[in-house]
Order: sequence, then structure tokens, then C-alpha cells
Amino acid sequence: MSDFDVRFFAQVFVTLLVIMDPLGNVPIFLSLTQGYPPARRRRLAWQSVLVAGGVIAVFALVGKQILEYLGITVPALQASGGLLLLLVALGLLLGWSQSQERVDEVNVALVPLGTPLIAGPGAIAATIVFVREAHGAKDALAIVAALAAVLALLYLSLRFSLELRRVLRDGGIHLLTRVFGLLLAAIAVQLIANGAIGFARAAG
Repeated sequence: MSDFDVRFFAQVFVTLLVIMDPLGNVPIFLSLTQGYPPARRRRLAWQSVLVAGGVIAVFALVGKQILEYLGITVPALQASGGLLLLLVALGLLLGWSQSQERVDEVNVALVPLGTPLIAGPGAIAATIVFVREAHGAKDALAIVAALAAVLALLYLSLRFSLELRRVLRDGGIHLLTRVFGLLLAAIAVQLIANGAIGFARAAG
């Protein structure tokens, strides 16, 4: 496994998994696609995941150049990204509701499913942080593999949303969402701590 960093892959995978929250998006997806035929619901599932992957990929590719142009350092990005992820984590832990309004004028796979529900600020910020921390092809491959794995899980959760809701019920989905929120809060605090350490080293 010399060409693949398993540890970095696991870090990216767990972070993106808890941010993008496949199970937590199931009730929202069902609400937005209520009354749709199964074929259309399946199409919206893969379209929304494709849109989310495209949005994150764009920021992964050009996010570094944008930050350099703006003069934003890695510690600043880590601290701000950590604060943003902490807000997302609090939303998961406290059950802050997200907008579930039915939008018939636009394809819900684009808005709000693809972005901002799946590819939201938290996922984008985390991806940019990981890209900035990556060293060489091994880490780049780990990021791509982790993102692909999370997107695959997202597609499966949306594709089989009705079945998942019947098995887990609302209580099970809420419980797992709270667990994801706790994990994400720990990741966010670690990012903030890394940013503070970076600032201290730069000042010293």
C-alpha cells in the first residue's frame, strides 16, 4: 500500500461522511420527492450526488489558487473551517431543521439536494483543508477515493431511501444523526486547535 495513504483516507472519509450525512438526508430527500414515481426518484438520487461531486471537485481544484490569491494561510483556513464545521455539528446535535420546502420550479437534484444540502459549506471547507494538507500523489489519491466512497454511500442512501426509512424508522435516523454530530464536533475542535498551533508557530 505504498501508493495509498490509508490513514489519510480514513480521516477524509470519516470527516466527509459525517458532514454530508447520508442517513440524515433521507427524510429531506423523501419530502422533496414525495409523490414522484420510483424511476424519477432514482434519477434524482444519482443526479444530486453527481452535482454535489462536481461542486466539491471544482473547489478542490481551484480552492488553493483562490486562497493564495486572497492571501489566506493554512492555519486561518483550518480555524475558520473548524468553526464552520462546529456550527454544522451543533445543527446535527441540536436538531436544527433545514429547509424542506418543495421546489417545483427547478430540479431539486441541483437545489437544494446537490447543493447546499450535500455539497454545503462544511463539505467544501473540509475538502479545501484536506487538499491544502495533502502531500504528493498518495494523499491526492486518498482524497479522491474517500470522496468517491462517500458519494457512493450517499447515492445508495438516497436510492434506497424508502427501504432505509422503513428499517431504521425516524428514531434510528435521528440517533445516527446525533452520533455523526458528536464525531463532527470532535473533528471541528481538532481543526481549530491545529489552526491555533499554526498561528502560534508563525508568531514565534
